[in-house]
Amino acid sequence: MRRTDRLFELIQLFRGGRLWRGQELAERLSVSVRTIYRDIDTLAASGVPIEGERGIGFVLRTPIFLPPLTLTPQELEALQLGVTMVRRVVDEELRQAADDLLQKIDAVLPSDRQGKDYAKGVGVFSPRISGGLEALPVLRD
Repeated sequence: MRRTDRLFELIQLFRGGRLWRGQELAERLSVSVRTIYRDIDTLAASGVPIEGERGIGFVLRTPIFLPPLTLTPQELEALQLGVTMVRRVVDEELRQAADDLLQKIDAVLPSDRQGKDYAKGVGVFSPRISGGLEALPVLRD
């Protein structure tokens, strides 16, 4: 993973508001703890309000917002359909990422669109079912 991608991913992780230990972040991003500490120092020097201490943990105290994104009802339906399909695959890592993404999307939607299931009734073939397709896991390769 390129450093810029890793820095962006760190910001995304911190946006959840939880306390992260350096070791957890290192494992999640497949780098050393020392690399995580350097990346956190870089983000803090760039103005990202990360607070914490090595050995204790780090947290983003002030929310960071991405630019607003306006989605048409059809775009929102397509996005939620895709995320719903990913949530139904066997891969736990992808399932967790899909859950996190749905929470982030829901948090920024207008109140009349929050919690709406645009993918209601959609079925996805499961590799666990005899004769099922393994299309989604293959897409990740």
